[in-house]
Amino acid sequence: MATRIYLDNAATTNLDPRVLDAMMPYLTDRFGNPSSIYSYGRETRLAVENARKSVAKILNAHPAEIFFTSGGTESSNTAIFAAVSDLGCTHIISSPIEHHATLHAVEHLHKRGEASLSFVQVRPDGHIDMDDLERLLSDSEEKTLVTLMHANNEIGNMMDIHAVGELCKKFNAIFHSDTVQTVGHFPFDLRNTPVHFITGSGHKFHGPKGSGLLYINENVRIQPCIHGGAQERNMRAGTENLYGIVGFARALELASAEHEADRAQIHAVKMYMMDRLRSEVPSATFNGDPEGQSLYTVLNVGFPKSEKSEMMLFNLDINHICASGGSACTSGANQGSHVIRAINTDPNRIAVRFSFSRHNTREEIDQVVALVKTLI
Repeated sequence: MATRIYLDNAATTNLDPRVLDAMMPYLTDRFGNPSSIYSYGRETRLAVENARKSVAKILNAHPAEIFFTSGGTESSNTAIFAAVSDLGCTHIISSPIEHHATLHAVEHLHKRGEASLSFVQVRPDGHIDMDDLERLLSDSEEKTLVTLMHANNEIGNMMDIHAVGELCKKFNAIFHSDTVQTVGHFPFDLRNTPVHFITGSGHKFHGPKGSGLLYINENVRIQPCIHGGAQERNMRAGTENLYGIVGFARALELASAEHEADRAQIHAVKMYMMDRLRSEVPSATFNGDPEGQSLYTVLNVGFPKSEKSEMMLFNLDINHICASGGSACTSGANQGSHVIRAINTDPNRIAVRFSFSRHNTREEIDQVVALVKTLI
C-alpha cells in the first residue's frame, strides 16, 4: 500500500509515543478511582493534581484556574453558557468565522431569548475588524460577553488576544477566547493576559482525544457545568478521565519544551508549500493572511473551480493524502466552509486546508504539489 501523507493536523494529530508511555500505567495497573480514600485512589488523585500543576505552570496560571474537560467543545460551551447564566451577560459579541462549538452555542442562547447577538465584521484578509469591535462594545448598554477565537482553525488567522482583552476590560465585558489551535503551539502567559476563559484540546498537539482544558480566571465565579459529584473542585461531576488528563499534561510539557524547534521546522514546510504552489500551480490563491499574523501549522489554498478540482479532496484521498475542505467537525457533511463564505464570496474557487506537524517533510510536499498540478 502507498504511504499515507497526513496533512490534516488542525483536525487531529497522532499520539506522541512518549505521551502514550506516560498514560500506560494509568490504563493498566494504576486504575484506582481518584475519589477513593485508600492509597490506590490517592496515587491517581496525585496524578491528576500533578497534571494540573504542570499545565498551570506552563500557561503561567494558578492551578485553581485549570479545569480538565472532554475537549475544546465542552470547554467553550461551559464558558459561554456560564457567562450568560452566572455572570449576567445579556449581549454576546462573536464573529461569523468562529468554530461551530462557539457559533452553535451563541446561536442557541440567542434563539432561546437569553442574549442578543452581534457579529463583528471580518475583513477580506480574514482578520477581525477591531474598530467595529470597539464600536459594538461602546454601543452596548448590556453586560456583554465577547467570544472570539485566538486562531482560526480553517484559515489560520491569529487575533491579537491582548488587544481584544484590553478592549473588553475598557468596556467591562467578559472575554472568552477559543484557543484550541494555539494552546500547545504558542507560549501563554495567562497572569498577564486580560482574558476570563480560554480552552485547549489535547489531540491538537499530539495528546489523546477526549482530553481538554478550561481556564477560568480566579476572579470569575461560575456554577458547576455538570452536577453529581465533587470532581474538578465541584465544577465538573463524574470520574475523571485519568489517563486523558495525564496524557494532556505530558503532551503540553513536550510541546512547550520543543516549541522553538517544532515551530521553525513546521513554518519552513508551510512556506515551502506556498512557494511550490506559486511556481507549479499559478492559479492557486491563499485564503486568510498566511504570511502575516497566522498559524505556522495551517495553509488554506483556493483553486479555480472545475469538474476536476471539485473532486480534489476525493482524488487526494484516493492517492492517500489527507487534507480537508474546512473544519473536520463538519466534513462528514460537505456543505462548504462557513469561514470561507464569510471572507470570500467568489463561488468559482474551491478551498482546501493543508495543516502540518513536525512529521511532515518537503518530499511529501513535492508529491502533493505534483498531484495537485494534475488535478487543476
